Amino acid sequence: MATQKFQAQRAAAVTPSDTANIPNIAREDGTGNRGCLLYVGTAGDVRVTTSGGDTTTFVGIQGGQFLPLSVVRVLATGTTADNIIALW
Repeated sequence: MATQKFQAQRAAAVTPSDTANIPNIAREDGTGNRGCLLYVGTAGDVRVTTSGGDTTTFVGIQGGQFLPLSVVRVLATGTTADNIIALW
């Protein structure tokens, strides 16, 4: 079975928001985030919008877990997990 290796080149703390996407740290103006992976430091639920435009809640994510999907926003409403890091 093949496994995929994730190697991020950039990382930034995420502030959940119902209105703003995760800023693109590679650009000075913060725009243009086409999706990032997430690391969840403290257990809880994580409500996200994917780069494909879907909004869903991941329930019961454990602390120290990665979410290997392309995310553009972590919503404040519905997110109880903390210490979330965006990885590009």
